[in-house]
Amino acid sequence: MKRNKVKVGNRWVGEGEPVYIIAEIGINHNGSIELAKKLIDGALFAGCDAVKFQKRTPELCVPKNQWDMERDTPWGRITYIEYRRKVEFGFEEYLEIDGYCKQKGIDWFASPWDEEALSFMEKFKPIIHKVASACLTDHKLLNKIKTTGRPVILSTGMSTIEEVEDAVQILGTDYLMIAQATSNYPCNLEELNLNMIRTYKEKFSEVPIGYSGHETGLAPTLAAVALGASFIERHITLDRAMWGTDQAASVEVNGMLKMVQDIRDIEKSLGDGIKKVYKSEYTSIEKLRRVKPNITA
Repeated sequence: MKRNKVKVGNRWVGEGEPVYIIAEIGINHNGSIELAKKLIDGALFAGCDAVKFQKRTPELCVPKNQWDMERDTPWGRITYIEYRRKVEFGFEEYLEIDGYCKQKGIDWFASPWDEEALSFMEKFKPIIHKVASACLTDHKLLNKIKTTGRPVILSTGMSTIEEVEDAVQILGTDYLMIAQATSNYPCNLEELNLNMIRTYKEKFSEVPIGYSGHETGLAPTLAAVALGASFIERHITLDRAMWGTDQAASVEVNGMLKMVQDIRDIEKSLGDGIKKVYKSEYTSIEKLRRVKPNITA
């Protein structure tokens, strides 16, 4: 029997289910718990199903040859490793986020970028883990994620189809969801390759397929839904002009609201693919057709 649904929290994600919409906060909070709460509120206002963060251990995720590179930040000119530490939330902050999301009634989870970060996130018993595109070839991390027994979203940016197949082989397909993605921020339209959604649906027919978008604008994300994406992930921001590497590829709150509304309209309009005459058309038949067929209700 074909199995193409995954239980995420209290929701099923997959064929025949409403599109699961994830607002990626990532590091757009710039290390501020108050800003993170405003972004959670924005995702709720827009009607998103979940918010997602990123969790990294800077000393493990930043190559040593980049540690001492200086950059201008909201905290002044500091080294890259210092910057990475400042935008990482610790246990107390995530405890506050966990309580806040439960109070507000919205799902939350994160992308753990290394094994230490995964162990950290496991303390919160997340409903799902996300494998960031940058981590797709980290087989040691994938194996550890598999041992948690939790559902997994696999993002496939910067990866060959062979690398994707290897990752799927490790993770298995029982609790897996795969997202088409291109890791460029913001991404050129010509590089989004939305038809990979169809390719993945054919190749991994038992797995819900979705889309993680980094483009400017909403049209490609809406097209992804029309192509059959079961879940959508877009970065959320309060202001695309804010400081931060992902802000320009993000969607502001009002834009996220419009995107969610449009996705729900697309869901209603897609139908079941069976041609029929609707009762609402009977008046048009009477008024417009010269040769009228016999119609039975």
